[in-house]
Amino acid sequence: ASPLPAVSCICCSFQTELERVPEGHLAVYYRGGALLPSLSRPGYRLMLPFVTSCRAVQTTLQTDEIKNVPCGTSGGVMIYIDRIEVVNVLAPHAVYNTVRNYTADYDRALIFNKIHHELNQFCSIHTLQEVYIELFDQIDENLKLALQQDLNTLAPGLTIQAVRVTKPKIPEAIRRNFELVEAEKTKLLIATQKQKVVEKEAETERRKAVIEAEKMAQVAKIQYRQKVMETLTEKRISELEDAAFLAREKAKADAKYYTAQKAADSNKLKLTPAYLQLMKYQAISTNSKLYFGSSLPPNLFLGSCAFEQLLADSLVPAGCGGSALATQNWAK
Repeated sequence: ASPLPAVSCICCSFQTELERVPEGHLAVYYRGGALLPSLSRPGYRLMLPFVTSCRAVQTTLQTDEIKNVPCGTSGGVMIYIDRIEVVNVLAPHAVYNTVRNYTADYDRALIFNKIHHELNQFCSIHTLQEVYIELFDQIDENLKLALQQDLNTLAPGLTIQAVRVTKPKIPEAIRRNFELVEAEKTKLLIATQKQKVVEKEAETERRKAVIEAEKMAQVAKIQYRQKVMETLTEKRISELEDAAFLAREKAKADAKYYTAQKAADSNKLKLTPAYLQLMKYQAISTNSKLYFGSSLPPNLFLGSCAFEQLLADSLVPAGCGGSALATQNWAK
């Protein structure tokens, strides 16, 4: 008998199955539990049912959520992180090795478990005050760095983009205490800010006073300089006026001296002995009366010195000597 009908029956019993691979994913196949080296891109693919199984592995950004993570602080207080979000992406070229080493659910071994471990390590060396308030803003960055450092060795091609951590849940009594502390801190902050405002206003007023004082000092300095300049100007004007007056008076004195000197020089040339003798005779000739005798009053006679006085009044110098004369006009 021919074996062809039996082979045909076997082939018909094994019908192919149509598998859909979504965009942003790569399909990995398992046959008999073994990972096949072939990967499929997005689209429809055929595979043998019951023999080959398919898993779609995402190669675009995805967000893994870890919920209700317990964490014990160094003081023994147990707190819970409500939700931790890890944004990661797996490079297409690293899909096969990552799935082979950590299965298609690689994120559970590489991310979920690692988050629990790193978060507990962080909490165990810090107090509740540090975890809940002081260092809370550093938790997400510390988790990201710790995860990426391990992934660079364990699963190259898997990159952590961001980690977001929600506020921890703490016991109600402790939470109320924290709220009271925060309320007091807020009051203190408000009081501090008010004090700073008052100090700032006082500083502003002080600066205004300093500026005003400096302004007044500058004005006074300018006015002082102005007065000094006015005084110096007045002094200079007075000196110039005095110098001009002195020059005028000196010029007048020099002119008078020059006139007197010229008159004296002229008289020296004019008053010769012959001219004086002539004037003598002319003066005698004008007298209407002449007195002679030894019993005449003393004041009636004018000696040669009286004649000299007459000549002096006429700016005529004369020597002592001559006869005694008395006239009616001179006696008067």
